[in-house]
Amino acid sequence: MGFYNRHIMPRFVNLACASGQMKKIRAKIVPLAEGRVLEIGFGSGHNLPFLNAEKITRYWALEPDEQIRKLASQRLSNSPLSPAFLGLEAESIPLDDNSADTIVITFTMCTIPQVEQALGEMRRVLKPGGRLLFAEHGAAPDNAVARWQSRIEPVWKRIGGGCHLTRKPLELLENNGFSLQSAQSLYVPKAPRFAGFVSHGIAVPR
Repeated sequence: MGFYNRHIMPRFVNLACASGQMKKIRAKIVPLAEGRVLEIGFGSGHNLPFLNAEKITRYWALEPDEQIRKLASQRLSNSPLSPAFLGLEAESIPLDDNSADTIVITFTMCTIPQVEQALGEMRRVLKPGGRLLFAEHGAAPDNAVARWQSRIEPVWKRIGGGCHLTRKPLELLENNGFSLQSAQSLYVPKAPRFAGFVSHGIAVPR
Protein backbone atom coordinates (compact mmCIF):
# COMPACT_ATOMS: atom_id res chain seq x y z
CA MET A 1 0.00 0.00 0.00
CA GLY A 2 1.55 3.31 -1.08
CA PHE A 3 1.63 6.68 0.67
CA TYR A 4 -1.40 7.94 -1.27
CA ASN A 5 -3.56 4.93 -0.34
CA ARG A 6 -2.49 5.07 3.31
CA HIS A 7 -2.74 8.77 4.01
CA ILE A 8 -4.44 10.75 1.24
CA MET A 9 -7.10 8.51 -0.32
CA PRO A 10 -8.94 7.80 2.99
CA ARG A 11 -9.24 11.55 3.66
CA PHE A 12 -10.31 12.23 0.08
CA VAL A 13 -13.08 9.63 0.35
CA ASN A 14 -14.09 10.88 3.79
CA LEU A 15 -14.53 14.43 2.48
CA ALA A 16 -16.28 13.31 -0.71
CA CYS A 17 -18.89 11.41 1.34
CA ALA A 18 -19.55 14.27 3.75
CA SER A 19 -21.53 16.69 1.57
CA GLY A 20 -24.85 18.03 2.73
CA GLN A 21 -26.64 16.59 -0.28
CA MET A 22 -25.33 13.11 0.50
CA LYS A 23 -26.46 13.52 4.08
CA LYS A 24 -29.99 14.25 2.83
CA ILE A 25 -29.97 10.99 0.86
CA ARG A 26 -28.63 9.02 3.83
CA ALA A 27 -31.38 10.53 5.99
CA LYS A 28 -34.04 9.03 3.71
CA ILE A 29 -32.73 5.46 3.92
CA VAL A 30 -30.45 4.76 6.88
CA PRO A 31 -32.98 5.44 9.70
CA LEU A 32 -35.09 2.53 8.39
CA ALA A 33 -32.50 0.02 9.61
CA GLU A 34 -33.75 -2.22 12.41
CA GLY A 35 -33.04 -5.45 14.23
CA ARG A 36 -29.71 -7.09 13.45
CA VAL A 37 -28.04 -4.61 11.13
CA LEU A 38 -25.07 -5.23 8.85
CA GLU A 39 -23.48 -2.19 7.23
CA ILE A 40 -21.40 -2.94 4.15
CA GLY A 41 -18.65 -0.35 3.73
CA PHE A 42 -18.68 1.39 7.12
CA GLY A 43 -15.91 3.68 5.89
CA SER A 44 -15.44 6.58 8.30
CA GLY A 45 -18.86 6.19 9.88
CA HIS A 46 -20.96 8.67 7.90
CA ASN A 47 -24.12 6.63 8.52
CA LEU A 48 -23.75 6.52 12.31
CA PRO A 49 -25.69 9.75 13.00
CA PHE A 50 -28.64 8.44 10.98
CA LEU A 51 -28.99 5.02 12.61
CA ASN A 52 -31.78 4.75 15.19
CA ALA A 53 -30.13 2.91 18.08
CA GLU A 54 -33.50 2.19 19.70
CA LYS A 55 -34.47 0.00 16.75
CA ILE A 56 -31.16 -1.89 16.49
CA THR A 57 -30.40 -5.01 18.51
CA ARG A 58 -27.00 -5.77 16.95
CA TYR A 59 -24.77 -3.82 14.61
CA TRP A 60 -22.02 -5.27 12.45
CA ALA A 61 -19.81 -2.85 10.51
CA LEU A 62 -17.88 -4.37 7.62
CA GLU A 63 -14.86 -2.29 6.61
CA PRO A 64 -11.56 -3.85 5.49
CA ASP A 65 -9.64 -0.56 5.28
CA GLU A 66 -8.21 0.22 8.70
CA GLN A 67 -6.93 3.64 7.61
CA ILE A 68 -10.35 5.00 6.68
CA ARG A 69 -11.92 3.36 9.74
CA LYS A 70 -9.63 5.41 11.98
CA LEU A 71 -11.33 8.57 10.71
CA ALA A 72 -14.57 7.44 12.39
CA SER A 73 -13.35 8.01 15.96
CA GLN A 74 -15.34 11.20 16.60
CA ARG A 75 -18.54 9.82 15.08
CA LEU A 76 -18.14 6.67 17.16
CA SER A 77 -17.67 8.68 20.35
CA ASN A 78 -20.88 10.60 19.62
CA SER A 79 -22.96 7.48 18.86
CA PRO A 80 -24.76 5.22 21.34
CA LEU A 81 -23.97 2.29 19.04
CA SER A 82 -20.91 0.09 19.45
CA PRO A 83 -20.41 -1.76 16.18
CA ALA A 84 -18.75 -5.13 15.96
CA PHE A 85 -16.21 -4.56 13.21
CA LEU A 86 -15.76 -7.13 10.47
CA GLY A 87 -12.42 -6.64 8.75
CA LEU A 88 -12.97 -8.83 5.71
CA GLU A 89 -14.14 -7.82 2.26
CA ALA A 90 -17.79 -7.89 1.19
CA GLU A 91 -17.04 -10.83 -1.11
CA SER A 92 -16.58 -12.99 2.00
CA ILE A 93 -18.88 -11.84 4.81
CA PRO A 94 -17.98 -13.70 8.03
CA LEU A 95 -21.58 -14.25 9.18
CA ASP A 96 -23.92 -17.23 9.11
CA ASP A 97 -26.79 -17.56 6.66
CA ASN A 98 -29.86 -15.46 7.53
CA SER A 99 -27.95 -13.51 10.21
CA ALA A 100 -29.14 -9.99 9.40
CA ASP A 101 -32.55 -8.34 9.45
CA THR A 102 -31.26 -5.28 7.60
CA ILE A 103 -28.28 -4.57 5.37
CA VAL A 104 -27.20 -0.98 4.80
CA ILE A 105 -24.97 -0.15 1.84
CA THR A 106 -24.32 3.47 0.84
CA PHE A 107 -21.88 4.68 -1.79
CA THR A 108 -19.95 1.43 -1.54
CA MET A 109 -21.16 -0.83 -4.36
CA CYS A 110 -19.03 1.25 -6.75
CA THR A 111 -15.79 0.22 -5.01
CA ILE A 112 -16.24 -3.52 -4.42
CA PRO A 113 -13.97 -5.40 -6.86
CA GLN A 114 -16.19 -8.49 -7.29
CA VAL A 115 -19.52 -6.80 -6.76
CA GLU A 116 -21.68 -9.69 -8.02
CA GLN A 117 -20.03 -12.07 -5.57
CA ALA A 118 -20.51 -9.56 -2.77
CA LEU A 119 -24.21 -9.20 -3.55
CA GLY A 120 -24.52 -12.98 -3.43
CA GLU A 121 -22.99 -12.88 0.04
CA MET A 122 -25.42 -10.16 1.11
CA ARG A 123 -28.28 -12.27 -0.18
CA ARG A 124 -26.95 -15.22 1.82
CA VAL A 125 -26.68 -13.43 5.18
CA LEU A 126 -29.94 -11.47 4.86
CA LYS A 127 -32.86 -13.34 6.38
CA PRO A 128 -36.02 -14.06 4.35
CA GLY A 129 -38.17 -10.97 4.65
CA GLY A 130 -35.18 -8.79 5.46
CA ARG A 131 -34.39 -5.54 3.68
CA LEU A 132 -31.36 -4.11 1.94
CA LEU A 133 -31.28 -0.32 2.21
CA PHE A 134 -29.14 1.27 -0.47
CA ALA A 135 -27.94 4.58 -1.83
CA GLU A 136 -25.44 4.30 -4.68
CA HIS A 137 -24.12 6.46 -7.49
CA GLY A 138 -23.58 5.02 -10.94
CA ALA A 139 -24.00 5.26 -14.68
CA ALA A 140 -25.91 8.34 -15.81
CA PRO A 141 -28.89 7.98 -18.19
CA ASP A 142 -27.73 10.85 -20.41
CA ASN A 143 -25.42 9.77 -23.21
CA ALA A 144 -23.16 12.80 -22.98
CA VAL A 145 -22.59 12.30 -19.25
CA ALA A 146 -22.18 8.54 -19.67
CA ARG A 147 -19.44 9.09 -22.27
CA TRP A 148 -17.53 11.30 -19.87
CA GLN A 149 -17.95 8.72 -17.12
CA SER A 150 -16.34 6.09 -19.34
CA ARG A 151 -13.46 8.42 -20.16
CA ILE A 152 -12.83 9.51 -16.59
CA GLU A 153 -13.31 6.15 -14.87
CA PRO A 154 -9.77 4.72 -15.25
CA VAL A 155 -8.23 7.74 -13.50
CA TRP A 156 -11.12 8.11 -11.05
CA LYS A 157 -10.65 4.52 -9.85
CA ARG A 158 -7.02 5.24 -9.00
CA ILE A 159 -7.73 8.37 -6.96
CA GLY A 160 -11.04 7.21 -5.46
CA GLY A 161 -10.18 3.86 -3.90
CA GLY A 162 -11.39 1.78 -6.83
CA CYS A 163 -14.63 3.72 -7.36
CA HIS A 164 -16.40 2.86 -10.63
CA LEU A 165 -18.52 5.53 -12.32
CA THR A 166 -20.27 3.27 -14.83
CA ARG A 167 -21.88 0.58 -12.69
CA LYS A 168 -25.67 0.33 -12.65
CA PRO A 169 -26.71 -0.39 -9.04
CA LEU A 170 -30.37 -1.13 -9.74
CA GLU A 171 -29.50 -3.68 -12.41
CA LEU A 172 -26.83 -5.20 -10.18
CA LEU A 173 -29.35 -5.73 -7.40
CA GLU A 174 -32.01 -7.20 -9.68
CA ASN A 175 -29.51 -9.50 -11.39
CA ASN A 176 -28.11 -10.86 -8.14
CA GLY A 177 -31.01 -12.14 -6.09
CA PHE A 178 -32.90 -9.00 -5.08
CA SER A 179 -36.20 -7.36 -6.01
CA LEU A 180 -36.66 -3.61 -5.76
CA GLN A 181 -39.35 -2.72 -3.25
CA SER A 182 -38.83 0.98 -3.87
CA ALA A 183 -36.27 3.00 -5.80
CA GLN A 184 -35.65 6.57 -6.85
CA SER A 185 -32.91 7.93 -9.11
CA LEU A 186 -31.77 11.53 -9.49
CA TYR A 187 -28.87 13.84 -10.11
CA VAL A 188 -27.66 15.12 -6.76
CA PRO A 189 -27.86 18.93 -6.72
CA LYS A 190 -24.48 20.72 -6.81
CA ALA A 191 -22.58 17.46 -7.42
CA PRO A 192 -20.59 16.99 -10.63
CA ARG A 193 -22.89 15.13 -13.00
CA PHE A 194 -20.30 12.47 -13.82
CA ALA A 195 -20.37 11.36 -10.16
CA GLY A 196 -23.77 12.64 -9.09
CA PHE A 197 -26.39 10.28 -10.51
CA VAL A 198 -27.67 8.44 -7.43
CA SER A 199 -30.21 5.69 -6.88
CA HIS A 200 -31.61 4.94 -3.43
CA GLY A 201 -34.30 2.69 -2.05
CA ILE A 202 -35.12 -0.69 -0.57
CA ALA A 203 -34.44 -4.12 -2.02
CA VAL A 204 -35.64 -7.46 -0.69
CA PRO A 205 -34.23 -10.96 -1.29
CA ARG A 206 -35.94 -13.16 -3.85
